[in-house]
Amino acid sequence: MSRIHMIRHGRPASTWGDADLDPGLDAVGAEQARAVTEALLALPVPERPTRVVSSPLRRCRETAQPLADALGVALEIDARVGEIPTPAALAPDDRPAWLRQAFEGRWSDIRGDLDYGAWTRDVAQGVASHPGAAVFSHFVALNAAVSVATGGQQVAAFRPDHVSVTVFDLVDSGLILVEKGREASTQVL
Repeated sequence: MSRIHMIRHGRPASTWGDADLDPGLDAVGAEQARAVTEALLALPVPERPTRVVSSPLRRCRETAQPLADALGVALEIDARVGEIPTPAALAPDDRPAWLRQAFEGRWSDIRGDLDYGAWTRDVAQGVASHPGAAVFSHFVALNAAVSVATGGQQVAAFRPDHVSVTVFDLVDSGLILVEKGREASTQVL
């Protein structure tokens, strides 16, 4: 058995539909990154992450980097734990409405040119391939990993807040949910 911590990125400098398609963290997000680093370093040694993995997007990399620096390890990038792919034909301005609709249903109900059930399994495989890691990711990817671990079908199985830490154990190459991270009290948008 091996423990994996999956962390949602800190608060970004901009949100969906803004001009910046890959925003970094704002000042609050940068402080959240420092705070989650301290919390993860305070874990008992057998549970403390020894590796740091991030989605390729800037908000995740900036949230993950303080922990990688503190541990003295290289930040590993894994696109499998990245943001949910938007359908190719969808205009960027239409992404917020598309996501809102997706959040209301099941993985199999999401409109698009991708099998989103298969995408959830790819996310979970990505997370599972990093035993002992802190994996910095996104709201929807966290829900994908939780869905696979629990057998759930709802897209929004929970509402992970910025820098909330969801804990999985890796057993026989599969994710077992130990604890969901802190949930947001406000809408994602």
